[in-house]
Amino acid sequence: MADQVSSDAVLRLFADGSTVVLQGLHRLWPPLIEFADQLAADLGHPTQVNAYVTPPSSRGFSPHYDVHDVFVLQVAGEKHWTIHEPVLPEPLRTQPWNDRAAEVAAAAQREPVIDAVLRPGDALYLPRGYLHSAVALGQTSAHLTIGVHSVTRWTAVESALDLVRTLAADDRELRRSLPLGVDLADPDALRDDVATVVGALREWLDRVDPAQVADRVRSRTWAQVRPEPVAPLAQATAAAALTPDSVLRLRRRLRTSLAEAHGERVTLLGGRRSHEFPAATRPALQALLETGELEVADLPGLDPADRLTLARRLVTESIAVVADAGHPVDGVPATAPEPGPHGPGAPAPDAGGDDGERADGLGTGS
Repeated sequence: MADQVSSDAVLRLFADGSTVVLQGLHRLWPPLIEFADQLAADLGHPTQVNAYVTPPSSRGFSPHYDVHDVFVLQVAGEKHWTIHEPVLPEPLRTQPWNDRAAEVAAAAQREPVIDAVLRPGDALYLPRGYLHSAVALGQTSAHLTIGVHSVTRWTAVESALDLVRTLAADDRELRRSLPLGVDLADPDALRDDVATVVGALREWLDRVDPAQVADRVRSRTWAQVRPEPVAPLAQATAAAALTPDSVLRLRRRLRTSLAEAHGERVTLLGGRRSHEFPAATRPALQALLETGELEVADLPGLDPADRLTLARRLVTESIAVVADAGHPVDGVPATAPEPGPHGPGAPAPDAGGDDGERADGLGTGS
């Protein structure tokens, strides 16, 4: 298989002083999955976890900075860290350190603000932008990096501009063609048109609803938090066989919120998607969001047929899962649940899913 790691190459490179980087542990190991998700929920900013294993007396990366905050948790061995002031305070994701490599190299020659050795159990906080490098001492060193991908005001800037781009497309004046024969190499030939555009965009910015911008920021941020995966075949089969005794469980790590009802509809925000439901389902949706798990028969405010209809839609749209539907084993789909009572049942998968995306950087080097 083309994507398999070559174990002999890893051995050779590690023996030559290379660091082994294990990325995306927040998706792979249950304790770190729960830790990273709870931390993200507490902070309001997406998180990730990587691990770095460095051979004795070796450095993983030259001095550099990250575009996200990092907590370094030393697990094994000792590592000597050197931290310097930023060359660019609070950099954005579009402002990586290698764009300022010469400045970074020069700044790394100055007096450090932190010069310390981390031992097992020690922790170090690195705000984004701070220069850092680290060298393993007399034995193999291993540390975790908890990356915190800060939601910034620039996220709101981008969201506001995206909204203006959408709204301003309705402006006929902005859709007009430039004159025939215009010389695009002559700035003066475009001066009046550019002035018209800039003035119009100012007017459109004044019309932007802050609530709409905030919703776009929420959607972009929640899209970075990947909920637990669903077992499509097992859940589809279970959805078709729902009974009043079936247990619905809210999909783990799916960020959800119930918006105010408008007219005959209510909106459930789930990850990067929005779902419209009849306003009469609001008590049932609220109950599920508050408890996390309910039998279909316990969904309040609906008659039995509507409970089953709502439950089926929640499952097929991957908002909730049938708790004891099971998961495929060795590639064989689970069977549908038998009618009758069902308990909370099977444990959740470790990580993954298809309702969110996260741009996983390397975290911090060592």
